[in-house]
This record gives sequence, C-alpha cells and structure tokens, in this order.
Amino acid sequence: MAEAPLDLPRVWVEFTDPADTGQRFRCDLTWLTSSWTCIFGAGCHGIYADRPDDGCCTLGAHFTDKDDRKRVAAVVAELGPDEWQYHDVGTATGSKNDWSEKEDGARKTRVVDGACIFLNRLGFPAGAGCALHQHAVLTGVAPHTTKPDVCWQLPIRRTYRTVELPDESSYLEVTITEYDRRGWGPGGHDLDWYCSGNPEAHVGREPVYRSCAAELVELMGRPAYEQLVLRAEAHLAQVKAAGSRGDRALLPLLVHPATLEARRR
Repeated sequence: MAEAPLDLPRVWVEFTDPADTGQRFRCDLTWLTSSWTCIFGAGCHGIYADRPDDGCCTLGAHFTDKDDRKRVAAVVAELGPDEWQYHDVGTATGSKNDWSEKEDGARKTRVVDGACIFLNRLGFPAGAGCALHQHAVLTGVAPHTTKPDVCWQLPIRRTYRTVELPDESSYLEVTITEYDRRGWGPGGHDLDWYCSGNPEAHVGREPVYRSCAAELVELMGRPAYEQLVLRAEAHLAQVKAAGSRGDRALLPLLVHPATLEARRR
C-alpha cells in the first residue's frame, strides 16, 4: 500500500514544560494519536527489499554520545551466547571494537553478515530480533534502557530549536513528532519500505502516545508527558465527535492518513 505523503496536514499542540519554564514542547498530535505500531516479524518488509527480515536493523545504529555507548556496553557484558547469536564475534577480544565500528568518524554498532551485530537472525533458538531488546524483556527492564538511543526512539523524533521573541527573550522549543523517511537524511528516500507512514503498520490497539509511553516519558519527562496525555485525549475526543456527527470530511485533518487507510481496510 502507498505510504502517506511526507508533508501531510498535522495538528500541533504547544505547552510550557512544567519542569522547566525555559522550554516549551511542540507535539505532533496527528502522529502521537495515530495507530502506528512496530510490526517487526509480523508483516514488516524491512527497509531494503533484499533483506526483508532485518526490519530497520540492516545499517546498524549510530550512538548519540559516549553515555549512549556506555549504556549499551554494560548490557553487552550481560549477554550470553544463548541469547545473542553473534556473541563470539562481538566478544572476541573483549574490546568495544568487537561489536562497534566507526563510520565517517562516528561510532555505531558493527554490521556483520549484512546487518547489525545485535540482530538475531531467523532460526536462532532464542528467536529473531534485537538481542538487546530481548535481554530487556528477559530481565524485566524497559527496552529503552538497553538499546542505542536511535533504536528505542524510532520512529519518534525529538528536535530542538531556540525561539527568539520580539522582546529579546527566548525559549527552547522541543518538538516531538514522527521520524519519517527524511529523518534518515538524503538516503531515507532510497529505502524500499518504511513503516511510519505506511498503513500496514498502523494497526496498533493503542495510539502511539500510550503504546510508547515509556519512551515519551524518557524524552519529555513525566510532568510534560502527563500534559501531553491530557491534550491527546482531548484530540481523540474531537476525532470521535467528528465521526459520530458525520463530519467525516474533517477526519483527514485530524487523523494520520495511514491510520485512516488502515481503518478502511
């Protein structure tokens, strides 16, 4: 099915961060109230047609900073060969260079046999998927505490901008929105398939702001997330009212088009 257009109409909400009056959140309600969900292993085509079972793990993950890498390194030390297919490769010398590498001067997870070293392939006894994610589930911790930042944030995108006001004051604007193809840089347009705007992935039982609550709390802080929930619930009530009144012409302005298309199916 065709993906939703990149420049689709969106409903935004802004509010001051309850924990920091010097910054304001700008949140994409169209995305956060959509029905997107990760469908890895349940219909995901992978970002490259010749590697459909890799999901978005083909390229490996760039670390955002040293803290990001150190957090993953601590998890690597806990992984055993029964839960990580490439354990012997990733721990061969006991160095970070076993499981990470540099690309254009930036450190990232190493690519082995065509995909991220932490991706357990189909047929592995512990199951296919990210070994770091599976370890989190196995040990009862939140997956975002074990995976590289870019992996657990995707497809939520957080950006920052300093807004200068006419009175010469300013504030930090924090945007929470969809990590669409453009988030990958120019190469994002070359991906053979991508989930965030595709109706095939808009089949979640809960909207994104609920299904990704742990990730959003990590990105925003608990007080700001609670403010987002109030506004997202109000938006969904508006969507429901428009549908019950027969104002269906308004729905494309209120609901992510990929979610609408998934509902039509």
